[in-house]
Amino acid sequence: MVNYFKYLPVSEDEKIWGLYVLNAGCTRIEPEQAYPYKNHPSHHNFTWDNGRVLNEFQLIYITKGKGFFESESAGKQEIAAGNIILLFPGERHRYKPNTDTGWDEYWIGFKGGIIENLISNNFFNKEIPITDLGFNERILNSLLEIIERTKEEKSGYQSLISGAVLYLLGHIHSSTKQVSFNGKEELVKMIDNARVILRANVDENISPEQVACELKVSYSYFRKIFKTYVGISPGQYLIQLKIQRAKEHLLNHEKSIKQIAYDLNFESNFYFSKIFKDKTGFTPNQYRDMQNVKMKSAKI
Repeated sequence: MVNYFKYLPVSEDEKIWGLYVLNAGCTRIEPEQAYPYKNHPSHHNFTWDNGRVLNEFQLIYITKGKGFFESESAGKQEIAAGNIILLFPGERHRYKPNTDTGWDEYWIGFKGGIIENLISNNFFNKEIPITDLGFNERILNSLLEIIERTKEEKSGYQSLISGAVLYLLGHIHSSTKQVSFNGKEELVKMIDNARVILRANVDENISPEQVACELKVSYSYFRKIFKTYVGISPGQYLIQLKIQRAKEHLLNHEKSIKQIAYDLNFESNFYFSKIFKDKTGFTPNQYRDMQNVKMKSAKI
């Protein structure tokens, strides 16, 4: 590893994009070596005794070694290789490698309306700033890609690296969601089986209650576990499958809206049209007309 860091200027257009990177770098700290690495600007430098408060978000991925992290909201915690730390603006914190091991760290600093929206909707919180991703080659490659782009600063590079930041945040959120199901393979298998059943019977008159019965569990228990794992209830999952199938049927001009509603076992044509508009923003007829226009344009 070659130690590297860069602090980046940001244009107003890049801020409007919604997510932009302010700095990026990587550092190898050898055992017994002073930390933080020298030469950082004063507004990012800190000592263990005083800590620091940033005006941005940062992600720090530790790929080798171990150490300690402490913040006002999370308290003091041990850090191990494979951990990624999310720092919050306005939150006093401090971290350092163990003097016996040192560590390898990769980091990015960023801001923008997209991350603010994720925080306001509780996708991330200050009480849980550390996620154990293990050694993940995709995560490391994303960070290396960001670093390489910052070296070149080619036109439009901010749009590319901000997408990589969002990818990293998605990995953290996904890993956090999956932690509650670690060691619960039977529950995961149950949910997988439920999704297979729902997909295989999307054209049939099947209900989530029937799926729970087939899986030999109570519906209330099934619904709770399904929603926790998938993010939506089994009823909503089935409706979304039916809407997707309806879109396929609407490409067949010989099928009436009423026939499609019947084929997908909606209780009425009116109910089907209402649900379709709620989920897509268009009535079935409007959606069909839009697809006709697209196909005609493609032929020209």
